[in-house]
Amino acid sequence: MTSQAHGEITLLLHRLGQGDRKVLSELAPLLVAELRRIAANHLRDKPGHTWEPTDLVNELWLRLLEREELRFANRAHFIGVSAHLMRVMVIDHARRRCARKRKPTDTQPPSASGLSALLDLSEGKAIELVALDQAIERLAAKRPRQAEIVEMRYFGGLTVEETGHALGLSEKTVKREWSAARAWLHRELRGGPL
Repeated sequence: MTSQAHGEITLLLHRLGQGDRKVLSELAPLLVAELRRIAANHLRDKPGHTWEPTDLVNELWLRLLEREELRFANRAHFIGVSAHLMRVMVIDHARRRCARKRKPTDTQPPSASGLSALLDLSEGKAIELVALDQAIERLAAKRPRQAEIVEMRYFGGLTVEETGHALGLSEKTVKREWSAARAWLHRELRGGPL
């Protein structure tokens, strides 16, 4: 994406922040490819599901439209928030899946969009996703900046440069914090010493 496109997106996001919801129809085509890539990152390594990246992106737009206020500083901030919301949607489904295993019922829990039926995670994958989410939450409690970097880099697919720009950090700091966060999460998920 060119810097001109980034600038156009930022201008549209500022208009959106001022209450002009009509710009969403202009923003969607500019961001759809990037949002699909992020959605594909969230859905990778989840065999057996029938949820397509487009389904996750559509659900994201629906959730954004439900919000009263939409304020984003720039494209990178929007991508970071979008990546976080997608992660929440997938993790919520995984938690419901784990809860059904502990307390089986004949019916699936109600879903506003029916997306839960599309993302049919295995029990093992659901447990892994919940464990990753819990580890990221623990990281956020100790090192909030590192948790933000994980969301932007891993889930959002942002580059080191884009992450630095969104968080107001140097590339060197982003690289150092990214490396430390990955090591911490690896130890946390493997049950090793911190």
